[in-house]
Amino acid sequence: MSHYSGPLLTRPVAEAMLAARDAGADAWDGSLDLGRSADVVALHADAWQWRGKRYPYAHKIKDRTIYYWQGDGFEPVSRYADSLIKLVPTEWGAPTFEIDGIKMLPTAKKSPIEDARRKVALVQPRGKVLLDTCGGLGYFAACCLEAGVARIRSFEKNADVLWLRTLNPWSPDPDAPASGGRLELAHADVSQAITRVADASVDALLHDPPRFGIAGELYSQAFYDQLARVLRRGGRLFHYTGSPNRLTSGRDVPREVARRLEASGFKAQLALDGVLATRR
Repeated sequence: MSHYSGPLLTRPVAEAMLAARDAGADAWDGSLDLGRSADVVALHADAWQWRGKRYPYAHKIKDRTIYYWQGDGFEPVSRYADSLIKLVPTEWGAPTFEIDGIKMLPTAKKSPIEDARRKVALVQPRGKVLLDTCGGLGYFAACCLEAGVARIRSFEKNADVLWLRTLNPWSPDPDAPASGGRLELAHADVSQAITRVADASVDALLHDPPRFGIAGELYSQAFYDQLARVLRRGGRLFHYTGSPNRLTSGRDVPREVARRLEASGFKAQLALDGVLATRR
């Protein structure tokens, strides 16, 4: 799927353009790609002009929503099939996404890109072949490319998440020159696709699964055995866990994960909001 290159609106951006027009300005300086770049927008009484095209002012813009141009109007970047999935703006520029109102990325204290960068650094991707099990918006992949990974293979099961990626300017495009042909993105369920990955064929692993209640198979001993099989000896794995249910049930998911990884042939330790493990 090709990446969208039109304008993206949030409520603050739409309101800022209207305020500038009402104040008599003939131009507005700002970003129409969620902070990736800054641009100058020409303001007219009934429309604004950006990169040679005219667009109507958007008056009914909801908070916590990103809008994209659909050819005859601005529509929310959201879809509903079995669940509601939407791209959600953050104060950091790079958006997060939600499924049925549940936020999928930590954004309270730092940018989701900065959060991904810290986790990616734990597996030292420079010059390595890396497997990204649950690609999401692609922030792990973006940080790996930035850090000089040799090649990264990424899987994403949810077709709607892949669609969000095409509208998110912070998500890496496998076909873009900046990716240099190093990113392979597959629409596939990694719990099944990993059985077709060759033994000891990757140098590092990033595993950021949905919470246990949604994708318990990605926390199973059988799946961890597969991770150990495809990772070369000495290779590193970072497994995001968060701390679900700790306050309500006393369950310690990170330590449970560490124990299972140890049983699969890893040396594991708690790190950041997950587990860092090395293949023995």
